[in-house]
Amino acid sequence: MTEHTPDSMNRRQLLAAGATATGALATSRALAQEAVGQPLMGDPQLPEAPQERTGWAVVGLGTFAVGQVIPGFVAANRSRMTAFVSGTPSKAATLGERYGVSRLYDYDNYDAMAGDDSVECVYIVLPVGLHAEYTIRALEAGKHVLCEKPMASTSAECERMIAAARANGRQLGVAYRVHFEPTNNAALSRMNDGAIGPVRHIRCEHGFQANPDYPPHKWRLEKKLAGGGSMFDIGIYGINTALMMLPGDRPVEVSGLYSYPQDDPRFAEVEGGVDWRMRMASGAVISGSGSYCYSPYISRQTYLGGQGNITMDPATTYYDNDALISDGNGARPIGASPAIAQFAAQVDGFTDAAREGRAHRTPGEMGHRDIALIEAIYASADADGTPVLL
Repeated sequence: MTEHTPDSMNRRQLLAAGATATGALATSRALAQEAVGQPLMGDPQLPEAPQERTGWAVVGLGTFAVGQVIPGFVAANRSRMTAFVSGTPSKAATLGERYGVSRLYDYDNYDAMAGDDSVECVYIVLPVGLHAEYTIRALEAGKHVLCEKPMASTSAECERMIAAARANGRQLGVAYRVHFEPTNNAALSRMNDGAIGPVRHIRCEHGFQANPDYPPHKWRLEKKLAGGGSMFDIGIYGINTALMMLPGDRPVEVSGLYSYPQDDPRFAEVEGGVDWRMRMASGAVISGSGSYCYSPYISRQTYLGGQGNITMDPATTYYDNDALISDGNGARPIGASPAIAQFAAQVDGFTDAAREGRAHRTPGEMGHRDIALIEAIYASADADGTPVLL
């Protein structure tokens, strides 16, 4: 005879329990709504199938490319990486295996990409001093090119890059990612809607403490690779973003003063800081600074209008931008999507421009404009702040 305990059941009890459960399930199905399929509604902007996406080569696999550019392609909807170009074969191979990129080039066989139909667009992520050469070679190979900012070391180089794009019938863009950044676009929309009235003054502050022992900073302190100093690297954000917020206006005068310790050995080849000022045709004024002597990192834009103001702090970072609008209704945040979305939006935006045969939102002409403005600011600073008419 089997002893009955709370943890044991005989055959009759098991059958009874099963019948009870089956009955409960039947009752549940009778009362519950069944899951049924629904048709695809609206236009959900689904990502394209991988084979339909435009193929890109990423040229230069440094910290910025690996940390921001490549993840941007992973998140993109119409663009995909099909080739890597690097002077370090082992790094290219490792990243190629991770991201499914099988076409690997170096700087010796770079021009062989001309025969690679899987590459339609090229993203130049090299130090500034190499931008012009590798952009022009890619354009001559029949590829559309998105070049990192700043566009080149001189305005003359920018002109040659633009001429090469025209001669080869290709698109040329400069990677001003802020034009695709959600919070900056939300601020621009508010200003375009008149939320703060006519903009009278914009203040821009951008900088960090340059560390010559840190490889991503080291080349920025070498003129041959960097082209210029803090204005080229970080101050340019203030110029470009401020002008983005004043569509239809144009600079008519600039001035600048160097603002860094002249005996600092870090700045033997490039300037370490500039305070600058720009007068617009409308009468609005933009003022700002770019520096390799600020700590901690600063990225701040302030827009002052006749009916309110917008402060963005941080304003142009990779991951976390904030905007606060103040007007007659008090101060409140401007909500927007995460900043990291800017990288995918930028490459997809260039893909669209290449497919449609139209200029990118941030074309080569914009990059040329900004380098020419920085050159004029340097000329003023060299003359102890004497204004330069444009």
